[in-house]
Amino acid sequence: MANFSKVSVPMNESRTELHDKLSLTGAEISVNKLEAGASVPFVHYHKKNEEIYFITAGRGKAVIDGETVELTVGDWLRIAPVARRQFFAAENSPLGYVCIQVKENSLEGYTMDDGVTA
Repeated sequence: MANFSKVSVPMNESRTELHDKLSLTGAEISVNKLEAGASVPFVHYHKKNEEIYFITAGRGKAVIDGETVELTVGDWLRIAPVARRQFFAAENSPLGYVCIQVKENSLEGYTMDDGVTA
């Protein structure tokens, strides 16, 4: 088995989860798109996992514990597990984003701490 996985993701789908497609073992990553005026149809939170969002297209907002956070291309957003969140695309713009989900406080090293010169 190769020491890497590669997959292409259609950018017009509403949601693509990469866990199984890339055989991920330490994170869940999804690529998401909300059409203009649409929203994630539920409020949610997590037991253990924080989420990191990267806005790839359009504009919208997240409502996190009742606070509205405006979102636009290039924004990064980290949300603690216990925070209740819901995402909305702007009325006149779709919202594209990548969500990375990892266990809170699990990072044991950073890029240079973990890297080894071959």
